Amino acid sequence: MKNIYEITKKRILILDGAMGTMVQSYGLSEADFRGKRFKNHLIDLKGNNDILSLTKPKVIEEIHYKYLQAGADLVSTNTFNATRISQADYGIESLTNEINYEAAKIARKIADKFTKDTLQKPRFVVGVLGPTNRTASISPDVNDPAARNVTFDELVETYTEAAKALMDGGVDFLMVETVFDTLNAKAALFAVHSVFDKIKKTVPVMVSGTITDASGRTLSGQTLEAFYYSINHFPLFSVGLNCALGAEQLQPYIEELSYISNSLVSFHPNAGLPNELGE
Repeated sequence: MKNIYEITKKRILILDGAMGTMVQSYGLSEADFRGKRFKNHLIDLKGNNDILSLTKPKVIEEIHYKYLQAGADLVSTNTFNATRISQADYGIESLTNEINYEAAKIARKIADKFTKDTLQKPRFVVGVLGPTNRTASISPDVNDPAARNVTFDELVETYTEAAKALMDGGVDFLMVETVFDTLNAKAALFAVHSVFDKIKKTVPVMVSGTITDASGRTLSGQTLEAFYYSINHFPLFSVGLNCALGAEQLQPYIEELSYISNSLVSFHPNAGLPNELGE
């Protein structure tokens, strides 16, 4: 792989766009999500985009292809919810390893094709580790502030499995993204470090947080500066922001991050805030 650090000294790298909105554009049915393999599964699978890497791999291939054709340097694996914790909602948590591995292989295949065609512009695969649907810092019960529905160790376990499978599938980066709870992110980084130690191999690591509203804080209440210094102990390729807000709303926070960050800065906002119709 061409030295990514040398490339970033010369130009800005372009990350692909959202996977979910592209999947929605295909109008897939419950039967599409199930495929033949999960035809008799007891729980509805529509909306579980991660399973499409197993049941509709050509759709995921095509989405990666379109983003690379549009000029992206990096494509993100279809693994935003590919952890045991998130997949438990669909009753397929046992397939977490396979989902991550196959998603990485799909992205790797398309990225390599584009790199082969234009050697002067190598393409890279980013293995996505999403936030899960649990928060380690906030109680799910307003009447019991001490209650938690997930532990740090449980998060480490699920992230370790996902990170290892993504590495086995050949990703160039790992990205802990859409961080709304820094404790979740710290569990993910701990897991990634453990995987690196175990397999004796590393890849650059990216972290992307989420500012949830105009207060400039994450969902768990941290300011951007506090969030950054909470994760800065880990050697990071980049730190950035994504989701929740559009480019205009995120710009001042990206400027702030650029002043305090010792690493590169990433910026992948929403296309804009939803209108009253959710569009």
